Amino acid sequence: MWFKNARLYCLNEAIGASPEEIEKKLTEQIFHPCSSHDKSKYGWISPLGKQGEMLTHVQGDYIMLCAQKQERLLPSSVVNEAADEKVAELEERQGRKIYRKEKRQIKDDVFVSLLPRAFTRNQQTFAYISTKENLIVVNSASAPKAEALLSLLRESLGSLKVSIPDANRAPSDVMTRWLKEQHASDHFLIDEDCELYNPTDGSNIVRCKGQDLFSDEIQSHLEAGKQVKNLGVTWNSLLSCSLGDDLSIKRLKFVGMKQEEANEEIESAAQKFDQEFAVMTLELSNFFKSFFAAFGGLQDPKG
Repeated sequence: MWFKNARLYCLNEAIGASPEEIEKKLTEQIFHPCSSHDKSKYGWISPLGKQGEMLTHVQGDYIMLCAQKQERLLPSSVVNEAADEKVAELEERQGRKIYRKEKRQIKDDVFVSLLPRAFTRNQQTFAYISTKENLIVVNSASAPKAEALLSLLRESLGSLKVSIPDANRAPSDVMTRWLKEQHASDHFLIDEDCELYNPTDGSNIVRCKGQDLFSDEIQSHLEAGKQVKNLGVTWNSLLSCSLGDDLSIKRLKFVGMKQEEANEEIESAAQKFDQEFAVMTLELSNFFKSFFAAFGGLQDPKG
């Protein structure tokens, strides 16, 4: 299980529950598929999928979780077309004009009648709790998806005080300085992707991919006042990713290790998952130390 993104949340206080207690609490919000009239369902599943029974997967100081959302796919265009046909049929049969309020009711009725026949789609969001580092790491590039998982976890545990990490030095300022000086710090190397923006006009954005970021063109953008919003980097020849000015980590790749080699002599899917989880959390733990140090460390979430 190799994360492709990492949205970080600081635990403002210890969770105060053992892995066994967390497991028990999660069962109260276990995932159940949509019934014929449910538009969506959300709950916990085993991180190991069909191969697992536990809703948590523990490896040392790390606890892996997985939330699953199932939703029925019923495009609005399909509902609108069926509702329009129903309205036209009623107007012709009853010889009268159907107005807005009644049309809304017809549309609602059509939606309810079509919902049981809609296809379903499942989406999983993985995350792990680092009790050692007081972090929750969510494998999602989307803030709303990450926050949905946190809301479910809060509901399951009864309380969950977390905050978005806040660096002592503005990440945008630090990464802009890296580009200007053409040299990063804390074992980071600048790659070939970046996104620049104008602080006075958020819509004025320059995106660069596969380009020499030390070129005169990039330097001219920086001299004109643009700042870095996202920057592609490689860390310690092990990880590559895009760092965001909101401390998000996207397009995460473990480039310095052959993942096939890490899986040699593994007998089962559970063993494979366990080994990948162990290697990933070890590397990310070291990465986070450099990541936070590059931006002057994190402010105390407790204030």
